[in-house]
Amino acid sequence: MRRCAALLVALLAGACAREPDPGRPLRLGYFPNVTHGQALVGVDDGTFARALGGRVDPKLFNAGPAAMEALLVGDLDASYVGAGPAVIAWFRSEGGLRVVAGAVSGGAVLVVRDARSAEDLVGKRVGSPQLGNTQDVALRTWLHAHGLSDRGGERGVEVTPLSNADNLAMFRRGELAGAWVPEPWGARLVAEAGGRILVDERSLWEGGRFPTTVLVVSRRVLERRPADVEALLRAHLELTLRWQRDPEAFGRLANEAYGRRAGKPLPPAVLRDALSRLEPLTDPMAPQLSRLARDAQALGFAPRGDAAGLVDAAPLRQADRR
Repeated sequence: MRRCAALLVALLAGACAREPDPGRPLRLGYFPNVTHGQALVGVDDGTFARALGGRVDPKLFNAGPAAMEALLVGDLDASYVGAGPAVIAWFRSEGGLRVVAGAVSGGAVLVVRDARSAEDLVGKRVGSPQLGNTQDVALRTWLHAHGLSDRGGERGVEVTPLSNADNLAMFRRGELAGAWVPEPWGARLVAEAGGRILVDERSLWEGGRFPTTVLVVSRRVLERRPADVEALLRAHLELTLRWQRDPEAFGRLANEAYGRRAGKPLPPAVLRDALSRLEPLTDPMAPQLSRLARDAQALGFAPRGDAAGLVDAAPLRQADRR
């Protein structure tokens, strides 16, 4: 809960955030996950730099709440981020950011050791990547749907937020009964730690689509640097189209970029498995974000309220017409 408290303090300080400087490079956040494939490839092959005339400053994060904290206090202008932290930050900042595009659907799984149902996890520990992140919200919501507590006890599961690397290490040592994680960590838990997929999150959403990664922009930057936002979105559209047209080639580039940040690339079989559950897209998926908002509110991660205004699709439409 300390991370949530720190985020809230940062959001309350939003009124003191630095004003966006039109001449400054656009500071773009992203994570070392294949679910951030457009960001990984676009940073390394210069797509963002070309679109923005060289004025881009990529910044690597490992957790959604940290990226949203930086965005809302003015240390970051835009970010690829999980839908959960984006939604929670939007509510807590009273609209300090906007989702301007989707990036990836799918690519989140619950990997277990021996469990065959939710009931088999009662009394055990299950990992998630971060308190209040997209997979953490999904895991807790799934447990509640099966009549189980997410806080342990006689009819509960002990949900333990950990880094993705720690989820893998603890699962391998037998200290976790399962973990709800994004790719490539699901594929790695299966290949490297003997896990099996109990829940592919696509099965929980109508049409099998849900927002794993979205592209967000601070409200100040959206209002005061619209040309840079449009340039960013043109690059995002280009990268997404490349991924859709040739997923194998794009996947190799994303894996090379992932390897430069993680120390080594994924083995080809693990990469294929991870990418098989991902769908690159640009649709912000507003209805699905509204459902995610309701789930986060039910868990107490976000204040009550309507998610109307979270998505601003106008800049994406403008960029797509160019």
